[in-house]
Amino acid sequence: MRPISWPYQTKGERYMKFRLKFYRMLAIITMVVALAGTLVAPAVDAKTADRQNEARFIQELGVSSQSMKKQRSISRIDAAALMARALKLDNQKAPKTNFTDVPKSSQKAVNSLVYAGILDGKSKNKFGSYEPLTRGELAVWIAKAFELKGSTVTDFSDVPAKHAERIGSILLYGIAESISDTEFGYNQKVSLSELISMLQLALKAPDYQLRVLHVNDTHANIENTPRQITAIDEHRNGNTNNLLLHAGDVFSGTLYFNEFKGLADLELMNLAGFDAFTFGNHEFDLGTETLLPFVQSAEFPFVSANVDFSDDALMKRFQKNTYTAKPHDGKIYDGIIKNVNGEKVGIFGLTTAETTSISSPGDVRFEEYINSAKASVKAFKKQGVDKIIALTHIGYNDGGGDNDLELANQVEGIDIIVGGHSHSQLNEPVVVDKYKEMTVIVQANEYSKYLGELDVSFDKKGQVIAYDGELISIDAKNAEGSYIFAEDPAAAQILAKYKPVVDAKKKQVVGTTAVDLIGGNPAARTGETNLGNLIADGMLDKAKAINPNTVIALQNGGGVRTTLKAGPITLADVMTVLPFSNALAIMEISGAALKTALEHSVSAAPSASGGYLQVAGMRFTYDSSKPVGTRVQSVEINQNGEYTSLVDTQTYFAATNIFTAKGGDGYSVFADIYADGRVSEPGFVDWEIFSDYIQSFPEQTVSPNVEGRIIDVAN
Repeated sequence: MRPISWPYQTKGERYMKFRLKFYRMLAIITMVVALAGTLVAPAVDAKTADRQNEARFIQELGVSSQSMKKQRSISRIDAAALMARALKLDNQKAPKTNFTDVPKSSQKAVNSLVYAGILDGKSKNKFGSYEPLTRGELAVWIAKAFELKGSTVTDFSDVPAKHAERIGSILLYGIAESISDTEFGYNQKVSLSELISMLQLALKAPDYQLRVLHVNDTHANIENTPRQITAIDEHRNGNTNNLLLHAGDVFSGTLYFNEFKGLADLELMNLAGFDAFTFGNHEFDLGTETLLPFVQSAEFPFVSANVDFSDDALMKRFQKNTYTAKPHDGKIYDGIIKNVNGEKVGIFGLTTAETTSISSPGDVRFEEYINSAKASVKAFKKQGVDKIIALTHIGYNDGGGDNDLELANQVEGIDIIVGGHSHSQLNEPVVVDKYKEMTVIVQANEYSKYLGELDVSFDKKGQVIAYDGELISIDAKNAEGSYIFAEDPAAAQILAKYKPVVDAKKKQVVGTTAVDLIGGNPAARTGETNLGNLIADGMLDKAKAINPNTVIALQNGGGVRTTLKAGPITLADVMTVLPFSNALAIMEISGAALKTALEHSVSAAPSASGGYLQVAGMRFTYDSSKPVGTRVQSVEINQNGEYTSLVDTQTYFAATNIFTAKGGDGYSVFADIYADGRVSEPGFVDWEIFSDYIQSFPEQTVSPNVEGRIIDVAN
């Protein structure tokens, strides 16, 4: 069967989800079920008063005395009246239908059911009140009433295609059985007792329900966090079975990180009450020296099954290579076991192995994620845990060799994957059902724009049988233009400690641009831009001041994060363009190795690549229509004001940032040079270099152009 989900909208209005309906209606249905048993087989010693009360209750539910006596079949109108009473729908709100055959006593019941989208008539004007209710009709009514979904594939010859999914859900939940392998019994009449029985089964709660609230890739965007915490509290309150998870990348992105190195974010995270966090690649951007205080001060545990800190002198003491039911805050575990209202839920973490090439983890190692995941599932199962969550920072469908879809397809036993890294906006959960147990995948976009909410129901075996999910917009406003989620007072007070520092930085003007400075994705990742030129020129200028033999500069396009409009340039603008605080590096590189690097730069062209190099002190042409590795057509180096052809055997001094110099974005040729000791690290940070360079211009005004430094001859 296909996965079940609960849609949020029914016809006419939004109805409560099944999990809430159950508690609201259980008492009523329990009474109905008990009464149905009395009607079918009356107790000999039942008191007369009890029988009278039961009779009055049945009458209140709209079941006629004639139907009670016959017990052979129930009419559509009697069934509708019973369901409306049981579901406690708002009879006053529903508009009147056009049916002419509905008795006055049952009009409100039919109106409310039609308005809720649960049932309709036999025709525009006829409800078919006194026609017998069929099994197919009842199955569809119940599936709609309880918002069930199932398989659209059935082998029954008597089930209309338009109702296949509804019938599939009834079978999936065990609410009814087919009369044979080829027929559901769609047109068979339904008795009152069968109606009551199916209602009872429909209202049986799943064995366990869990709500997972989740965020990822917040990247120091904390000014909307006070509203996010309000959303968290509102969606957590009233539901004791809940978890709050972060899938990594708190670090890097705004002035809050540049100034406070994640500790401003952390204070708000501690207030929110996260249950677990897994590392993103950006947590390693400034090495473990910056990560250390973040981990030390966290009031939640870290889960990381494939990250090995054993060779890192600073972090190794925080790592506990265990799966524990008693985690401590500020410690790193392969996985943790949370007791969520009496049920064990296992959570393990995974971080992309790309971190080695796209960040600066130093001595931290990243192990193969599939094997780590399989080991985690096995470890949890050994401890009797059958509800398992993978908290990942590997990307939803990322092409870097590891992603959530591959994880779900290769590892059996993971119930939920809460992901990050690819910044994917999964508005609804994605399900992989390769194995007997389905895996539900979620991810909540980026920058604290959304709070992800996932509701999952498990059967007694710990298998997911139903799910529902959405992304809740933190910045949503009502009709009056006010935010739907007000700021949490405590969170607002925390933010107020940090915001003045950032605001002051934002106001510091470092220069002016006479033209728009073009950067961001895809511009800086697909071709030469004037902002890329300006940044590379500044890098080259600084490097020449340190080593006069430096002749070229290389800036990865993925590090040029945004476009700046013509006008004043503030420090905030500079740090938004270059948010990662990468330090300057100067390398000795042969002409042949440089050409290899340029081939890598354009290997994805014309598609965007974060490794696409913006250049200074040189120019080159390439042909994106040619096979990868044979695209670079010409390379010329500007030496003393004259361009000369690149010489393979000559050694050149090239400036870049330390991220790229260490092999970031897949530059293995640079990684080899770094490992060989042919890279110097002067220690100047990219945004500071850029800011100083802007201020070196007359009147601190820049007006860079696209100069033909990079040309794709295929265009």
